[in-house]
Amino acid sequence: MTRVLLLALVVVLGLGGHATVAHADNIDTLVSDLKTGSDYKVRLSAVLALAKLGDQRAIDALVAALGDSDKTVRGASVVTLGKLVDASTAATTLTRITGALDKLIARERNDSVKKQAEKTRQIVDALATATTTAPVAGGIYVNVGAMAAEAKKAEPVAAMKALMRKTTVTMLTRKSADLQQTWITGKTPTAPQLQAKGVKGFQVDGTVNELTVKTKGSTATVSCKVSMLIATFPSPSIFAVLTGGAAVQGSNDARDIEAAKTDCVAAVVEDLVESKIIPAIRTKARQ
Repeated sequence: MTRVLLLALVVVLGLGGHATVAHADNIDTLVSDLKTGSDYKVRLSAVLALAKLGDQRAIDALVAALGDSDKTVRGASVVTLGKLVDASTAATTLTRITGALDKLIARERNDSVKKQAEKTRQIVDALATATTTAPVAGGIYVNVGAMAAEAKKAEPVAAMKALMRKTTVTMLTRKSADLQQTWITGKTPTAPQLQAKGVKGFQVDGTVNELTVKTKGSTATVSCKVSMLIATFPSPSIFAVLTGGAAVQGSNDARDIEAAKTDCVAAVVEDLVESKIIPAIRTKARQ
């Protein structure tokens, strides 16, 4: 049954997401379906599932799928690539994606696919610039923490932590690429290094505090609560704590419930990062 999202209607933020949880060993099967599926629906389904898994091991297959004969598969592959890449993506991989996108943009006849390819190209460009450009004097460095999830209240813990971190990294990159998340040395900068470059450092971390599921008939409503904090870096001094909540409604199918959990958490994190965290960091940096 198709999941119905009510995020726009039910998101309730406090002070002031989305990959479906699945087993990693599904990657090989999905990649095979994407490469060899004779029906475009099979290939499209594989792309959508890979998007929800959020595993960068799918990147090569998605790059190849930019040449798929079906425009829907090409478009979905372009969107998924834009979601999978982040500050941890290797520079060589970003270069490979850029080349494939350029070829697609040059030959693509479908306007929608071409426009989305151009958007994804901008995301990749921002990431490539962030990983190769030296720190700008007076700039801002943001260290994204490992995140946390409360055991027994926000299961599955490991997946929720990974989702929070990836969503935060992605939103910082997309919405404020000048907030540098990598250092020119490839390692986490020290206080003297930041000071020498005149760069102010901050850390963003957070916790999934609660995930609840309520079922009624054939539907299920997933509610989530998230808290995030902002501190100075590398000497931590917390100066802002943000909280948010949301709800997602869908079928009571187990897979839809797991998908709704991640959609809920991702939606809150996305909103907090864009509307609260980025402005708070900029304001603090000016002080």
